Amino acid sequence: MLQISFSADTLPQGGALAILVAEGQDASPLFKSLDDATGGAITRAAKADEFTGKEGATTVVLAPGAGFDRVVLVGVGKAEAFTPKDAEKAGGLVATALAKAEKAAVAVGVLPHAAHVALGAVLGAYHFSLYHSTPTEDKAHRLASLSVLTAQPAQADSAWPALSAVARGVVLTRDLVTEPANVLNPVEFAERVSTLRSLGLDVEVLDQPAMEKLGFGALLGVAQGSDAEPRTVVMRWNGGEKDDAPLAFIGKGVTFDSGGISIKPAAGMEEMKWDMAGAATVTGLMAALAGRKAKVNAVGVIGLVENMVSGNAQRPGDVVRSASGQTIEVLNTDAEGRLVLADILWYARERFAPKLIVDLATLTGAIIISLGHEYAGLFSNNDALAAGLTQSGEATGDKLWRMPMGKDYDALLKSDIADMKNIGGRPGGSITAAQFLKRFVGETPWAHLDIAGTAWSSKARNGQPKGATGFGVRLLNDFVQTQHEKA
Repeated sequence: MLQISFSADTLPQGGALAILVAEGQDASPLFKSLDDATGGAITRAAKADEFTGKEGATTVVLAPGAGFDRVVLVGVGKAEAFTPKDAEKAGGLVATALAKAEKAAVAVGVLPHAAHVALGAVLGAYHFSLYHSTPTEDKAHRLASLSVLTAQPAQADSAWPALSAVARGVVLTRDLVTEPANVLNPVEFAERVSTLRSLGLDVEVLDQPAMEKLGFGALLGVAQGSDAEPRTVVMRWNGGEKDDAPLAFIGKGVTFDSGGISIKPAAGMEEMKWDMAGAATVTGLMAALAGRKAKVNAVGVIGLVENMVSGNAQRPGDVVRSASGQTIEVLNTDAEGRLVLADILWYARERFAPKLIVDLATLTGAIIISLGHEYAGLFSNNDALAAGLTQSGEATGDKLWRMPMGKDYDALLKSDIADMKNIGGRPGGSITAAQFLKRFVGETPWAHLDIAGTAWSSKARNGQPKGATGFGVRLLNDFVQTQHEKA
């Protein structure tokens, strides 16, 4: 992870430098000092590129003199409208522009949210090169340390430990989602989560016999076609009052989804290694809460399976009994994530009596048709919970859009031979999936986040690299911190 330091807003001694420039304001003293030192090269470059400080605009000046390899001007828009979310976006642009420098500096000046600029830079500098035996020049990412120059270094230093914990949670989530499925099977995933005990998390791993004893017929039905044994992992963070009910976060962890006997098309099936992004997000969130010593009680439960084709695979038409006792007719084995969630949602509700439940899952392709890749789908039985999550989504940039639910959608799950079917047909597919999950949470305030369109990005965007996004970690951390954590 990119190493961050904070120091006073003074001109560094050469190297690579980025300067955040607000629109419509006089240049900062550091900008003027740099311009003087380079004989006006910075001003000339800005004028030639018509750079005015507009949000997201960048101008790169190579070898301007005074010992600087490159200077990057990053526009942040109006200074009075500069939010933490904007600061993170700017930091991401800085990291992208300075990727080829081993160490660099970014001048924030009198703009607020210097620590959030650092957070954005850490996430923008993220790269996964574990399996490149010899990284090529275009794959190399050299930026290892960044000095953030700010008028308030002490304030930024104070804010950074908590944000650094969030950054580590996002990076952990991205690493898990990016790993290939032949490496990160359910057993390996559980072992990696177990290492988080070093942060103070209580981690409990349920193996197959334990799940059989608990009656996890829906989850185990998905797993039965794979040679890789399933796992359920329970993570607990006890940072609140002893008697406070915990917040529960539930994640779908299908480490590879072939579709089972209802097999997926070959084209694009390699992407199904990230069908465990919900579980990865819950893992990253719990690591973030523990890392910053959040003053709240929280539990994370993730169900880890492979959905594979074999002589023992689940068949379309099978009926399974879930941990709740409700029976499910499996019409489509590629609608497996909801079966995994059914058992662990019920288990979390019964065991922990949580204050609320939020589940995350790459659940349906239908949500991508509805919302594209800009928003995750939000489904909920509680208006206050939905509003709180939406607010945190806007604040962090992990945006949510609430989708409808209702009895008419629920009726589509009626089965002739069991309590319900696992699909309700093509129309409203993401909605009927949510209606299915609702049957396992009772009256507990609950929200389901369908992150199928936001967990992975096929291109770099908004200062963030392509690939695993870590969607949901910042969202849920903000939700916990601003709405449930005790001061």
